[in-house]
Amino acid sequence: MNDPGQTAIQLADTDHRDFLTAATAVVAVAGIATTALPFIESLQPSADTLALAGPVDVDVSKMLVGEQLMVRWLDKPVFIVRRGSDALAELRAEAHTQRLRDPDSAEFQQPTYARNWHRSITPEFLVAVGICTHLGCVPGYRPIVGGAGLGADWPGGYFCACHASRYDLAGRVFKGVPAPFNLPVPPHWFPGEGLVRIGENPKGDEFDFKSIN
Repeated sequence: MNDPGQTAIQLADTDHRDFLTAATAVVAVAGIATTALPFIESLQPSADTLALAGPVDVDVSKMLVGEQLMVRWLDKPVFIVRRGSDALAELRAEAHTQRLRDPDSAEFQQPTYARNWHRSITPEFLVAVGICTHLGCVPGYRPIVGGAGLGADWPGGYFCACHASRYDLAGRVFKGVPAPFNLPVPPHWFPGEGLVRIGENPKGDEFDFKSIN
């Protein structure tokens, strides 16, 4: 089993939306845009991993609400976020979905088992490839509601500093930004409690990641 490098943006849970507003968290989030590329480079997998293109197992059992892990799969950054109840409620709110380009995931950017309002197998965890669908930059994680200079109506999500594309916490792209599609969702499933396997479909599903837009 491969053990890719991984890191976490750990945010203490202090506000009513399950996401932290602690000063240290703000500093950590604000720094993502300038450190993303060197950080991604530090997560390069071994040559054997790339050659085999095998699945990657990630322990998510100790993730806090609002926390993100980033791992490497097929030489791509994959974001894993644990979402709280308030964040999930926001994803379904009509006022929010009206702001999205593809709220129902009509475009083929995910397997059928993730073509739902939370774009994942289980609502609690988002698993998405962290590559902006505009020009391939790595968007920064901006979980703080109304924070990071993105406006009072910012619900938390991802911001691509290259050309200002925005995605919510389901990886769905907002209207009026350059990115044309939602963030891709890779094949994944949960083979055991607290363990997500990226790069492999649940039994009975044959989704091919290479077939997305």
